[in-house]
Amino acid sequence: MSTAAPAVAQILINGTWKDADTQSTFQATDPNQNQPLDATFPVSSWSDCDAALDAAADAASQMRQLPASKIAEFLRAYADEIESAKDDLVNAAFAETGLAKSPRLADVELPRTTNQLRLAADACESGDWAMATIDTATGIRSCFEPIGPVAVFGPNNFPFAFGSVSGGDFAAAIAAGNPVIGKANSSHPETTRLFAVAAAKAIQKTGMPAATVQLIYRTSHADGERLVADPRLAATGYTGSRSAGLKLKAAADAAGKPIYLELSSVNPVVITPNALAERGDAIVDEFVTSVLMGTGQFCTNPGMVMLVRGEPSDQFIDAVRQKFESTAAGTLLSPAVAKSLSSSVQTLVDYGAKLITGGGDVESDRCAMANTLMTVDGKSFLGNPDGFQTEAFGNASLMVVCDDLEQLCQAIGHLEGNLTGCVYSATDGGDEDVYQKIEFELKPKVGRLLNDKMPTGVAVSPAMNHGGPYPSTGHPGFTAVGIPASMIRFGKLTSFDNIRAERLPALLANANPTGKTWRRIDGTWSTGDVG
Repeated sequence: MSTAAPAVAQILINGTWKDADTQSTFQATDPNQNQPLDATFPVSSWSDCDAALDAAADAASQMRQLPASKIAEFLRAYADEIESAKDDLVNAAFAETGLAKSPRLADVELPRTTNQLRLAADACESGDWAMATIDTATGIRSCFEPIGPVAVFGPNNFPFAFGSVSGGDFAAAIAAGNPVIGKANSSHPETTRLFAVAAAKAIQKTGMPAATVQLIYRTSHADGERLVADPRLAATGYTGSRSAGLKLKAAADAAGKPIYLELSSVNPVVITPNALAERGDAIVDEFVTSVLMGTGQFCTNPGMVMLVRGEPSDQFIDAVRQKFESTAAGTLLSPAVAKSLSSSVQTLVDYGAKLITGGGDVESDRCAMANTLMTVDGKSFLGNPDGFQTEAFGNASLMVVCDDLEQLCQAIGHLEGNLTGCVYSATDGGDEDVYQKIEFELKPKVGRLLNDKMPTGVAVSPAMNHGGPYPSTGHPGFTAVGIPASMIRFGKLTSFDNIRAERLPALLANANPTGKTWRRIDGTWSTGDVG
């Protein structure tokens, strides 16, 4: 199929590009010009979801019978197709999001995406993710198996690496052996369509079930809630706003369907006075780089800094103000993001935050707002901790200035759950007692704890946790980044009790099926055979 979009883009259902059943359409916006783009996309009715669910259920049955090598072959072929379509993907994503073509899209996010798919292929083939467990004394064996059709709702800020038919949730779900119904983010539908074109080519080349990957662009809110609760759907991965995510969660929970959410995080950075006195200028540079990177539109953007009152903190805040004012504001992803950011900043000011700089529109002909810095004292924060943790998604941050260490620890104790939490302390060891008190309060509030490092980067590492307590995610025990751990979300644990040897899955047979898969045999992790 040509990569050129028709007058109204078609959806991908069961291997076929077809006209959607729709009564309305929408267009994405070029945030650099604040103008709608030419391409038009359908808002699907329930009949489209119904057809996708039927096809996904059939594909799930077929995929359960495929060897892991076949699924891995598809993931690698898909990564190859993405690289072949690099220019089209980068151009589309730039037009729809305003993110820089280079280095952001072409040199960072696209390679990260293909690397993630290939790592997922490796994990699928190895079988380690399934956590095969064998207890010879009781004759019981268990492992994770594919859960069934998965719906993925992609976010607006990472059109490649977190996309609904290309990103981390997608890769984990496919590698665990499940078909995916992708729901594109309305901010970058053409980018998502091009990914689906590449996926369809890889499906044909590798002989995968036609409905391994399907795509719709938008539904009504009611149909979205109906989708995640449908009996044919096994699980959902969602990254996006807290309000929309919680509505989907309520629908999925009512139907007993697992849904994995990434919702909201201010990612507190705690800086001790001794750290500022020792290397304040360097920390200013690190913070400003982090908070303004990608115009602040990262899930792990440092939206809150926690300080102790004194001259080092005053100097830090003033230095950040100067750099905010001397740095050109970047382009926000969409009019909706710009509106949300402006509203959140106003909410914080209404609660009592002091606006140090920014807070207003930069230009009327693009989606942008001035780099924004606010402060609030520790007493006020403790008086309304929920209000002052309003997420201002974009190029804005709130400085919480506490009277002393005790008040600082009290404030940390009132934090909501976050993806990350950072502590900057003196390098000479003089802050160790202070650090231990801060860490004790901070660690239960975050999924990833950092020392002397800003939180923005999220490495594709097996040890990475891109998750955390609510409201950063819907469940603190799972991660959206980090293979193979992220695959477990889309697996069903199955126990085999007294099953005859010839009927066991290969992962649970006496002989190790790959010769190198890690299995827990009688309490010990091993790559050997069952003795």
